[in-house]
Parts: sequence; C-alpha cells; structure tokens
Amino acid sequence: MPYLKIQTNRDVADDAKQELLKKASVVVSKNLGKPEKYVMVRIDPAQPMMFAGSTTACAYLELKSIGLPESKTEALSKVLCQLMLDELKIPSERIYIEFADAKDSMWGWNSGTF
Repeated sequence: MPYLKIQTNRDVADDAKQELLKKASVVVSKNLGKPEKYVMVRIDPAQPMMFAGSTTACAYLELKSIGLPESKTEALSKVLCQLMLDELKIPSERIYIEFADAKDSMWGWNSGTF
C-alpha cells in the first residue's frame, strides 16, 4: 500500500536504479511500519527539471500510503532526503517531497480494496 515515486533530473545507471529501488523499499517499509511485501517504488527516467532557478541535480518524491500520519512526515522527510543524498548525491535543499494519506477504500489491490 505504500507507494514511493522518485523523479529527478539526474541520469541514474541501471544497476544504481536497482540498488536505489531496494534501499527505498526497505526505508519506506521500516519507517512506516508496513510489510515490505506491500511497498511499491518507482524511479522515473531522468527528466528536465529546474528548482530555485537552477538545473543542478534535484528531485521530487511522492509518498502515498494508507494511514500515513502527519506525525511521521518529518522523520520520513529526513530519511528520504538522506537516501537521495547517499544514492544520488542530491542535497536535501534540492528535494521536495509530497506526502499523501490514502483512504483504504480508495486504494485498490488484488481485485479489491484495502
């Protein structure tokens, strides 16, 4: 049920994408306390992006999950920004993260909803 989408203007090698997918899945699972078997992570191909008037490396992340409490967003921001710094060398001041809490009846899976 947690879904993390990563968009960046950085070119990421295929092997590095696979490693980032794995690490991001674990980070989301651990920090939301949700089983990893429900976590989905997507990395979009590099796109032209500008942030603060500069095309220097930047990222936009979207994290959606059923029951995502506001009380966890600051900690999630910290660990996701650290992940982007560690894996893609993008500093936290060049990252925006959108958090969204999804209603269980509005999240489909396995021919039904949660």
